[in-house]
Amino acid sequence: MSISARRRSSMPSWPKRLIRWPMRRRRLFGAFVAFVFTSFLVMMVSFRDSTTILPSSRAGSNGFVEVGTSTSTAFEEATTSRVPQEKDINVENDAARRVLIQDPEIWRQPLSENYHKCINRSSKETRKGNATDGYILFHANGGLNQMKLGISDMVAIAKVMNATLVLPSLDHTSYWNDSSDFKDIFDWENFIEVLKDDINIVEALPPEYESVNSLDKDPVSWSKLSYYKDMHQKQLKNAKVIKLRQANSRLANNVAGSSQRLRCRAMYEALRFRKEIEQLGKKLIERLSYNSATPYVALHLRYEKDMLAFTGCSHNLSEHEHKELTKMRYETRHWKDKVIDATVQRLHGNCPMTPREVALFLEALGYPSDTRIYIVAGEIYGRDGIRSLKEKYPNLYTKLSLATEEELKPFKNSQNQLAAIDYVVALRSDVFVYSYDGNMAKALQGHRMFEGFRKTISPDRQNLVKLIDKLDSGTISTEKFSSMVKSLHEKRIGGPNPRRSRRTPKLEENFYANPLPGCVCKKKKRKL
Repeated sequence: MSISARRRSSMPSWPKRLIRWPMRRRRLFGAFVAFVFTSFLVMMVSFRDSTTILPSSRAGSNGFVEVGTSTSTAFEEATTSRVPQEKDINVENDAARRVLIQDPEIWRQPLSENYHKCINRSSKETRKGNATDGYILFHANGGLNQMKLGISDMVAIAKVMNATLVLPSLDHTSYWNDSSDFKDIFDWENFIEVLKDDINIVEALPPEYESVNSLDKDPVSWSKLSYYKDMHQKQLKNAKVIKLRQANSRLANNVAGSSQRLRCRAMYEALRFRKEIEQLGKKLIERLSYNSATPYVALHLRYEKDMLAFTGCSHNLSEHEHKELTKMRYETRHWKDKVIDATVQRLHGNCPMTPREVALFLEALGYPSDTRIYIVAGEIYGRDGIRSLKEKYPNLYTKLSLATEEELKPFKNSQNQLAAIDYVVALRSDVFVYSYDGNMAKALQGHRMFEGFRKTISPDRQNLVKLIDKLDSGTISTEKFSSMVKSLHEKRIGGPNPRRSRRTPKLEENFYANPLPGCVCKKKKRKL
């Protein structure tokens, strides 16, 4: 008897029958066993995850509460998801990490290896001496990112006017009613240090100029450099102190190259947030991404009361909510447009996407339901809030669900400082998506381009809402909808695309939303 025959004779009866099965049947049986074993492992991982605890604003003495505990606001409650503990971090075989391996296309970054940052100042542009023709005081109006854009413009304007810039006063009377000053949000010493070879910056007017009556001005929006050169010659030299009462959109998008580079040095290198904000932002990123082991999407969901009132958008809102938004628009004096047709606004692509529209959009692009999404926003407006998004994407997070109450306490009463934390998390996300191209979307889009064209998906809202309406009416199938959405956004992922210029500065593509050309340059080919 052969050795193999003796082995078979000593086997139990069921392996003998298995060996005699046809090869096709044995393969099917093996696949079935593998499936059962894999399902068991997934079930065990899911059970472990469901019993994990997370940081919360209602933490116990150890700083954590169990998942499912109610939170301080409806928005916080709707977005609270499980956060990894320290022991979970750096787990190489984590299920969420496998998402990246299974579908790399949704996380793939734009091709940009032929581009580089180009904001270094030349020796000709470097400031010589401390001579100044006067001082510029200015008020940075609006929310956090509108103020950032305005401050960066004022740095370039001060250079053109050979003026000393006084640290700005910030807006305390806007919708956010934030009392934070410049030093509360930004690393003011870094701001002065980075720009010391460009312009002179001081904390306050020198004592000898405090009694001087300043010349108050409201600069014309989207002005060219020649406008400020003229102001320098005719007004600053005589008055010595000029106060500019508005800072937003006071400089054209397309100006001389040296001024563009200076705007970017101010925006991306000088205007850093103070270290406490940066540190908390990085801590939230570690919790959200398992220490960079898991990719995440940052979603700027600008479906907030002030933006809906300003744009006149009320799609899928109740009659009461529509009236509330209209009332707010009429009571806000500096909003010029009062009578707005909400339906026309939406069909023209002028409305922030609703939470449901965002969910359909992400699903059509191929992002699976277990995608981790960080919501960059304040309180979402409407009776349904964020529910329709959470139904499709349960892993939603905010700073309120990722941080403990103790960690958020220093920033609790400052919407601008809380927005700065969001900015830090969104800037470093694997993918950034925005539902409306407001100031935060513009600032982050441009900053991500500057940092190597990190993937930023820009929804084509005008065409997207039409496709959603067709999907809802049954005119197109889900598969057709997904195919058309992917095709429509194939090239809208934040890759290199030179800024478009138009007849009037106001209609041009925003410089801070796309600093190419100006601050990002194409590499020159080496001569062989």
